[in-house]
Amino acid sequence: MRRLIVMSFISLDGVIQSPGAPEEDTDGGFNLGGWVAPYHDAVSDKIMERLLKPADLLLGRKTFEIWENYWPAHAAHWPRINEVTKYTLSRTRNSSDWSNTVFLDSVSDIEKIKSTAGGEIHVWGSSEVVQLLLKHGLVDEFWLMIHPVLLGQGKKLFNAESTPVAFTLMESITSPSGVIYANYHRAGEVNTGTIGS
Repeated sequence: MRRLIVMSFISLDGVIQSPGAPEEDTDGGFNLGGWVAPYHDAVSDKIMERLLKPADLLLGRKTFEIWENYWPAHAAHWPRINEVTKYTLSRTRNSSDWSNTVFLDSVSDIEKIKSTAGGEIHVWGSSEVVQLLLKHGLVDEFWLMIHPVLLGQGKKLFNAESTPVAFTLMESITSPSGVIYANYHRAGEVNTGTIGS
C-alpha cells in the first residue's frame, strides 16, 4: 500500500491558491499570488529540500497544466521532477509531452494506484483533488506549510465534505519568518468526549 501525502502551502484561513507567483493561478480574479515569497528563509530552504525528495505525484488538471509548462525547463530546482510519474486526474486531458505523465479519470483509478507496491505519492496544490481524497478517506499524511497571513479569498484546501478522521502531529518546525511546517499522520477515527470528564 502506497502512502498518499498532501503537501500544501496554506494561509491561516485555509487558502492554497497561487502561493508561488502572481500569475500562477488567477482563477476567480485572485490577485494575491506569490504570498509565500516574503516568508522565505534559510530554514525554509532546508525543509523544502526534504519535501521535494523524489516521489510520484498526483495532480489535478489545473495544477498539472501550470506545471507541465514550467518544470521541464526548471528541473534543477526540483531534482528528478521529470523522471517521477505524474498521475493527473482529468476529464478533459489524456495526453501530454511531459515525460512520465499518466492520466486518470476516477477515484477508483487513484485507489488502484494506492493499493500497489511502491513509494510515496505526493499531492501538491490541486485543491479539488485533495477535497476528493478527503471525501473518500484516502489521505494518509499531511505536510502543511502554514503561513502567517490571512488572504480572505481564493481556493481552499478543505471543504465540508471531508470524511471525519483524526491525525497525529508527528513533527513541527517553525521558521524564523513564522511559517509552521507541520507533519500529520492519519490516526483513525475521531474520538469525542467532554473536557474535564
